[in-house]
Amino acid sequence: MEIIDQIDLKILRILQENSKITTKEIAEILNLSPSPVYERTRKLEKKGYIKKYVAILDKKLIQRPVTVICMVSLRYHDEGFIDKFENQISGLNEVQECYHMAGKVDFFLKINLQSLDVYHEFVRIKLSKIENIGMLESYFVLKEMFHTTEYCI
Repeated sequence: MEIIDQIDLKILRILQENSKITTKEIAEILNLSPSPVYERTRKLEKKGYIKKYVAILDKKLIQRPVTVICMVSLRYHDEGFIDKFENQISGLNEVQECYHMAGKVDFFLKINLQSLDVYHEFVRIKLSKIENIGMLESYFVLKEMFHTTEYCI
C-alpha cells in the first residue's frame, strides 16, 4: 500500500469531521490552491482511503432510539455454516453492524430500533428463523457516552 503524506492525512482528517466541506474550503485551511486539493482527494478516493461519503443521522429523530448489542454464538462452526449465517444476517435491515469475533461469542451485532417491543418482534420473527444459532444474548444501551466514526490518523 502506498504511503500517503502529511497533506493527504490532513485532508482525510478534515473530511472525517465534515464530508460536505468544499475543496476550496479545504484548500484555504491547508493554505493550498483548490486544484491540488481536488487531485489529492480524488487520488485518496481512487486508492480506497475514502470508501464513501455519508450523512450520520440522529437516531432519536428518525425514531430509532433503542440500541441493542446482540451477541450470537453458533452451534456449528464450519465454513458453510458461518457463510450461511453471514449471508442471512446481512439481509436484515435492522442490523446496523455485524462483526465476526474471536472469543466466547461468534458474532457481535449492533441494532437500532424504535422500541423494546420492536426488538422482541425482530428476534421472534426474523433472528430466531436463522438456523444454527446456539446462543443469543441481548444487551440494551442505557446511555450512549460518545459515538464517533472518525479514525485517529
